[in-house]
Amino acid sequence: MVLLTSCLTSPDGMMLTRLKAKSERKVAKQLCKVVLDHFEKEYSRELGDAWHTVRDILTSPSCWQYAVLLNRFNYPFELEKDLHLKGYHSLFQGSLPYYPKSMKCYLSRTPHRMPSERHQIGNLKKYYLLNAASLLPVLALELRDGEKVLDLCAGPGGKSIALLQCAYPGYLHCNEYDSLRLRWLRQTLESFIPQPLVNVIKVSELDGREMGDAQRDTFDKVLVDAPCSNDRSWLFSSDSQNAACRISQRRNLPLLQIELLRSAIKALRPGGLLVYSTCTLSKAENQDVISEVLNSYSNIMPVDIKEMARTCSQDFTFAPTGQECGLLVIPDKGKAWGPMYVAKLKKSWTS
Repeated sequence: MVLLTSCLTSPDGMMLTRLKAKSERKVAKQLCKVVLDHFEKEYSRELGDAWHTVRDILTSPSCWQYAVLLNRFNYPFELEKDLHLKGYHSLFQGSLPYYPKSMKCYLSRTPHRMPSERHQIGNLKKYYLLNAASLLPVLALELRDGEKVLDLCAGPGGKSIALLQCAYPGYLHCNEYDSLRLRWLRQTLESFIPQPLVNVIKVSELDGREMGDAQRDTFDKVLVDAPCSNDRSWLFSSDSQNAACRISQRRNLPLLQIELLRSAIKALRPGGLLVYSTCTLSKAENQDVISEVLNSYSNIMPVDIKEMARTCSQDFTFAPTGQECGLLVIPDKGKAWGPMYVAKLKKSWTS
């Protein structure tokens, strides 16, 4: 185990130096003005004064933070000790209604980033770096041992890994339609999950909109981490022409997201829970999508998750959504997590 204290002389230390240089290059990379102007108009209207702080953080990669999710299948005890010494603290120090003891995630109050571990066949990684807000949809799903779970848009695999830190599902179906993200998903699972557990995981490359007809009333829990306007990456699109094309196509994303949710609802068994998430601030892709689904189905009920916001306010900043079933994490000073929208729904026994 290589400790952070030895990073200046270790191979991981050299990797950290390279990562720092890469981060500095990213900071220096010019913002995409086409995207920033578009976001400026939309988000200043939707978020009001909060947008100014959010914009300052989103446009400054040096402020971005990365949480360290420890892998319970190859637990790094020495690293955990060193994180404590470095001033990291455990996520969710408050008492969430559902928080498995098996999930351990550590945060730094400052934008310090650990080096990523290399993928090595046959060796499990000890930790996964992620935006801490990514864990909220996973925790909202309340996974229990033995349940059948569908991760409908699973690539590159971070939330699938997080789900498996929470419980041992009886069956986990990880689906990803995009071929590049599918390769990342397979490699991520191979890097973090031991072979016995891999045997209860199925990976597929279906169009998520077809999953409901193929697997009707099958799953206890379904996660729809939908394709969306990725605000962080879009702001640093190097090709302004491509960025303009993305923005013009952005209006079509809510339709795709609604179709994915309709498919997920079909795949969910009566009494099951569904969580929808995105990494965008866009109301059209978040609250409006959920409102459309709730207005279209008599057997889909909103699940109140306001308590999650109250419990997690120490580590996250939330913007009002007007929905009891929906939360929106916005980047804030000292809490540079998000954007992340999370909504929780339940399928009733009567249609």
